[in-house]
Amino acid sequence: MQNRTGAVRAGSAEEVSPGATLAEKVEWLIRNLWPADADAPRNNVETAAAIARATGEDISSTTVWKLRTGRQENPQLKTLTALATFFGVPIGYFGFPGEAGPIDDDLTLKALRREVEHGTIRPEVLRALVDLSPEARWVVDEMILGAAAADRQRHPRRGDDRET
Repeated sequence: MQNRTGAVRAGSAEEVSPGATLAEKVEWLIRNLWPADADAPRNNVETAAAIARATGEDISSTTVWKLRTGRQENPQLKTLTALATFFGVPIGYFGFPGEAGPIDDDLTLKALRREVEHGTIRPEVLRALVDLSPEARWVVDEMILGAAAADRQRHPRRGDDRET
């Protein structure tokens, strides 16, 4: 399945665990919460330009590349603030103590709602899921997790080959 940026994703709204690296969190935002009013980026140059236009904070394509590939684990607060502003997430998403779990859950639900709004996930599917018995829901859960794992094996993420 592809999202609005054309990126292949494992599921409708991949989860980012609280222990995820900064690179994984930035990549998740780009793939799942790219603002609807901004053109989808094809590379890090366009990503940096969109963030700069929306926030007024000058972020270079090299900084975006370093963040996405894990080569910059300790960016300046102004960079994190610009990212948080652009993607509409709390600054705590980037790993400030005590805030990761609930924030990650909220952002996963936000991404899921966007997928429903864009027609990638049909609302009737979600309604049917809620109406299932606990046993049937467990079967569906296992099928989704299995499909996501298989998709990740077929389409591994490679952060080191993106354009700068």
